Amino acid sequence: MDNNRILQQIYAIFGVFMVMFYIGGGIFFLFFADRFFNLNKALFGIMGGSFLLYGIYRIFVSYKQLVDAFFTKNEDEE
Repeated sequence: MDNNRILQQIYAIFGVFMVMFYIGGGIFFLFFADRFFNLNKALFGIMGGSFLLYGIYRIFVSYKQLVDAFFTKNEDEE
């Protein structure tokens, strides 16, 4: 296994953690942030919606990275 493949796998796993961060941040901003911060609810809605949408986008990108890094054969291994 070469170093490039290992780096792709590390980035793919890191991407999964970032998906959890963005989805969790979006849920926090939408439903719980008004309990901790005294800001406008519209601002929390915009931030939460943005985090959720970007998290959903990252799900698809991370899925492709995971498939490429772990489940496809490398041309050098044939």
